[in-house]
Amino acid sequence: MAPQRRAATKAPESNGAAERRNRSSTKKDRSPREVQRLWQRPWLRTAGLGAGLVLTTLLLWSNLGAEDGVTEVLARRGEVVAGRFIEVPCSEDYDSHRRFEGCTPRKCGRGVTDVVITREEAEQIRSIAEKGLSLGGSDGGASILDLHSGALSVGKHFVNLYRYFGDKIQNIFSEEDFQLYREVRQKVQLTIAEAFGISASSLHLTKPTFFSRINSTEARTAHDEYWHAHVDKVTYGSFDYTSLLYLSDYLEDFGGGRFVFMEEGANKTVEPRAGRVSFFTSGSENLHRVEKVHWGTRYAITIAFSCNPDHGIEDPAFP
Repeated sequence: MAPQRRAATKAPESNGAAERRNRSSTKKDRSPREVQRLWQRPWLRTAGLGAGLVLTTLLLWSNLGAEDGVTEVLARRGEVVAGRFIEVPCSEDYDSHRRFEGCTPRKCGRGVTDVVITREEAEQIRSIAEKGLSLGGSDGGASILDLHSGALSVGKHFVNLYRYFGDKIQNIFSEEDFQLYREVRQKVQLTIAEAFGISASSLHLTKPTFFSRINSTEARTAHDEYWHAHVDKVTYGSFDYTSLLYLSDYLEDFGGGRFVFMEEGANKTVEPRAGRVSFFTSGSENLHRVEKVHWGTRYAITIAFSCNPDHGIEDPAFP
């Protein structure tokens, strides 16, 4: 009979090893209630919520960027732009209109400047818009005031403020208001002429030239849907050069509402700043739109010029 082998005697486990094994076993065997108690520890909960908030913010920012397609900011609200100009090839839109040598665009592009109109002048011009629009205002998010034609948004319609309010207008506006309006228009006209290398006298103020007030109120009519992409030369045949003078500040007075030049895969955006003048040739080379305003109120004035004297209009006169 073969001798039986004795099993090797197991060495006693040290206290340290037993402790480590017990801790490991405890981690694996924690109940859901114990996990919940851990989560209720303030520092752990705060860290978890913070990480979730950061992730949500990044995803939201990414989605907004993808929706807008904005890849470059042409002018940021926080910077003071002495003069910035980007030349782009002219479209064929001008070929279907009468050409005026020395004025009809052959050099096309877009520019931005913050040194033509002061912020104080912009504030004074904005007060004109506020006084006029206090007489009416659209039921939707976009209200218009045109001092040339007298057009004023009221509810879902337009009225002629000079006829509708008559002599009361003299208690709303002053001769100084209209003088400042003319001076600002002249400065913008000279800026456009210099940028495109044409004579200022060849440019004729054209309609519509108007104040706009935009807020986040839901649109009530097609006139309130300002956010659609469009070409000014197509919408208004008289336009050859378009300009906007911003009268309020992006992210201070309102959110959203940036001006976007639309280009395939490379949109350019202008962030409004009180006193900032954005100008461009009016053809399809400058397809553009305005983002929806999400909060606050955005004020601006559109000042347009034509090369055709037949499309010219006079500066508004104090009634």
